[in-house]
Amino acid sequence: MKKKRGSRLLQTLLTFIVLIVFAFPFVWMLLASFKTQSQILSTGSLFIFKPTFHNYVSVFKEYDFLKFIWNSFLVAFGSTLLSLILGLPAAYAIARHHLQKLGLLILVARIIPGITFLIPWFILFSKIHLVDTYTALILSHMLVGLPFIIWIMISFFEALPTEIEESGLIDGCTHHQVFLRIILPISGPGVITASLLSFIFSWNNFMFSVILAGDKTKTLPIAVFNFMSYSEINWGALMAAACIITLPVLIIALVSQRYVVSGLSAGAVKG
Repeated sequence: MKKKRGSRLLQTLLTFIVLIVFAFPFVWMLLASFKTQSQILSTGSLFIFKPTFHNYVSVFKEYDFLKFIWNSFLVAFGSTLLSLILGLPAAYAIARHHLQKLGLLILVARIIPGITFLIPWFILFSKIHLVDTYTALILSHMLVGLPFIIWIMISFFEALPTEIEESGLIDGCTHHQVFLRIILPISGPGVITASLLSFIFSWNNFMFSVILAGDKTKTLPIAVFNFMSYSEINWGALMAAACIITLPVLIIALVSQRYVVSGLSAGAVKG
């Protein structure tokens, strides 16, 4: 009993330490978003200060942050939706027909750093006049999102018993109907997991946007540069903007965590 209590106490202590390490930067960012510039730079007002909402007002009134939020949402939603439309049938075909070579090729495409494709993308989109368009950003984000969705869903589809599909075929369904009416509904946790992770990647993506986006399609990670200049950094507005960028992802993660956990674990267990 003493050993069990000691082990639980040690486990609780380690969990608490890890929680502090990972949560402190976010807590500091949240508190800093309600401080003035002088309070942020002062070490004596870390937790005790008079809060102000000026930073959030400044972000939306002076920097037109609603436009950047819309741009990020449109690009993330569009790239995720198209990746699902193309990726789910591809993952199902690879899983059911055991196309290991194609699956390996997709894994290689997932492993290759995205910066490798950045210059070719820019040259191609410049030639066809698609720089500073939503199309260019959505297609570039799919370069990572599509292989990611396929790779997650391959293992998930492989874990589904073939008897389910066979019973659907016996009942008169075509292969397309089996996929749409039977396989996809029972694959909900896996689809939600893949789509959420793809959406979060696109929402946070900086590399493709900094090259391919312009004034019309600037996304949130690029808009953060508006708070930096050669002379100073507007730390208050920067922290407020960072909180605004983080909040949707945090809400999505908290609301859908049980689907993500079940989706990731279901793809790892066969039968």
